[in-house]
Amino acid sequence: MDEAIVIELGQQAMFTILLLSAPILGIGLMVGLAVSIFQATTQIQEATLAFIPKIVAILVAIVLFGPWMLSVIIDFTTDLFININNFVQ
Repeated sequence: MDEAIVIELGQQAMFTILLLSAPILGIGLMVGLAVSIFQATTQIQEATLAFIPKIVAILVAIVLFGPWMLSVIIDFTTDLFININNFVQ
């Protein structure tokens, strides 16, 4: 296995991980920001108010983006198995 192949495979894996996690992290960030602004304006400092909306939003995002995320990881895995003979020498 050549060093260039290992580096390229690592880059593809990292890109796939970033691609899969971006929608979930983005929605969590937006909901967290909205809750923080709400807490700052109303001066409510309840700890559960910060976590419950984020959990619900992330669950909804997983339901919405789940099929797309599954197709991306299946494509990556299929490419990996198709090209496995190039990795083993």
